[in-house]
Amino acid sequence: MTAVDPTPSAPRKRLRPDQVDLSVSLGPLTLANPIVTASGCFGNGREIHRFFDVATLGAVVVKSITVEPREGLPAPRMAETANGMLNAIGLQNPGIDAWLATELPWLNRHGIPIIVSIAGKTAAEYRFLAERLRDQPGILAIEANISCPNVEDRDIVFACREESTRDAISQVTRVSSVPVFAKLTPDVTDIVAIAETAAAAGAVGVSMINTLLGMAIDVETRRPKVAAVTGGLSGPAIKPVAVRAIHQVHQALPELPIIGMGGVRTIEDVVELILAGASAVAVGTATFGNPVVTRELVDALPRWCAERDISSVAELLGAVQL
Repeated sequence: MTAVDPTPSAPRKRLRPDQVDLSVSLGPLTLANPIVTASGCFGNGREIHRFFDVATLGAVVVKSITVEPREGLPAPRMAETANGMLNAIGLQNPGIDAWLATELPWLNRHGIPIIVSIAGKTAAEYRFLAERLRDQPGILAIEANISCPNVEDRDIVFACREESTRDAISQVTRVSSVPVFAKLTPDVTDIVAIAETAAAAGAVGVSMINTLLGMAIDVETRRPKVAAVTGGLSGPAIKPVAVRAIHQVHQALPELPIIGMGGVRTIEDVVELILAGASAVAVGTATFGNPVVTRELVDALPRWCAERDISSVAELLGAVQL
């Protein structure tokens, strides 16, 4: 007969949430946690700062800035869709000079990690914006929103072609004093090829995905639901597209940092994008329904990891099992 050890084994110690390392690397950058804001859905942080300290986020990606002030497109600009929404805002913003004079000082006073999104009509405008941002205080990185029409190329979106992607990104990287991320559109045949081109042009990483081009029609009036006819589709409906695109780029370019976005609402959504290959996760449309969702996700992530004995968020990066 086999003797039974009367000494009970010591209970397994559970990982505490405060023991989880939330820090993530984006090339040369290190963020305190992977939760950032998606450009266009958070303004510059002033409004949301009334509800919580936005400096506790990994970074705030500000609303895209252009050379000149823009009033945006005519109303209606937004329309609800099944599991999402269409928007055609038109990059409304005060222009680079006003932004530097008013918004950047406010962000710096509150110690907010800043990623500046820029948008241009020409490659030269991207360069001009990057030059204006050069050596400005508190800016961690530039996100070049190349999901904009190139007026020098029949209004084709920059990120839809390798050549125009190269032109726009190289103009930024040549003069920028901070790392550059290229924001990519999913409305392409091969997003990996566009990501490769952006990296070859000097981008440290990519932000993906931007909205999908969509359209909605009011069946009673028979008119488009947004004045611009088409708009960007965002929200939960696009998350599977985001997961697929992030996975494809990470598999092809595993060393390229990705800021992933597209339909993120829950902690499971955050983890799903990280498993697909995103180093950081941006939250956009969900903020409209819940202004504090980003803060809630920062709080939920260490609890989720601790419950599964995951000591570092970095363990999850690209860890999908195929």
